[in-house]
Amino acid sequence: MKHIVCFSGGHSSGIVAIEVVKKFGKENVILLNHNITEKVEAADVQRFKEDIANYLDMKITYANMKGWENKDQFDVAIKAKAFKTPSIPAVCTNRMKTKPFYEWLKENIPNDKKNKYIIYYGFDENEQNRIKRRRKIMTEMGYKTDYPLALWKDRTIDDVNEINIERPLQYDNFKHANCIGCLKGGKQHWYVVYCTRKDIFEKAKETEDIIGFSILKEKKKPIFLKDLECTFDKMKRLGVKPTEHIPHQRFWAEVAKLLKEPTLENYDEFTKPCLCTT
Repeated sequence: MKHIVCFSGGHSSGIVAIEVVKKFGKENVILLNHNITEKVEAADVQRFKEDIANYLDMKITYANMKGWENKDQFDVAIKAKAFKTPSIPAVCTNRMKTKPFYEWLKENIPNDKKNKYIIYYGFDENEQNRIKRRRKIMTEMGYKTDYPLALWKDRTIDDVNEINIERPLQYDNFKHANCIGCLKGGKQHWYVVYCTRKDIFEKAKETEDIIGFSILKEKKKPIFLKDLECTFDKMKRLGVKPTEHIPHQRFWAEVAKLLKEPTLENYDEFTKPCLCTT
């Protein structure tokens, strides 16, 4: 058997890579990754991928979108004239990851050899719906799948710190090592982007204007980033921490209270015109 690890560069995929190699040997494992332009993939994510590969004494195999060096999720959306379609929940994921992945499988695995490969994903036990969907899709294509974080009982490692590898620094603010400015992220994600990568926030705004659709929806209604900018500016000046690590309901409840009742210490700062009006 050959074992293909979908090696995204996130912490979960790193743990899966380690577990699969330990169990089946590096000579039987492929670490399959999709390179993403450095414009939106943090450099430290690439560092993390290389640290894991070096620890395992392996090379990373790449299945890249054509032109990946210069095209980000916004370029892909502009070309498609949409962020999503009725059949594709995220055009960026489809074009930048899923399509190149399927093309790699088709080019490298003959139909009569599919039963000799198992594909591994980093979904955990709380992601049963994702597991069910992915298993169904890949089974219909003729492939077996496995999910070590959710299903294996003989795990040997829970955190890469145990082997002296640091998680990507992106986890300081974000929950995932996805593209910064993830088109599947919610309003809290975009507040973090506003505070930490204003260049990406600006490109996202421009993309919304170009294609005429919003990335976000609130109560099933479109909400454009340009309409959130003044609120985000006030939040930043009031000291709201840019993080995804606070549950979103509590995060926005605390923000609502703060915006309604600015404290005496920050009142003067709060009443200045927001940056988007100057």
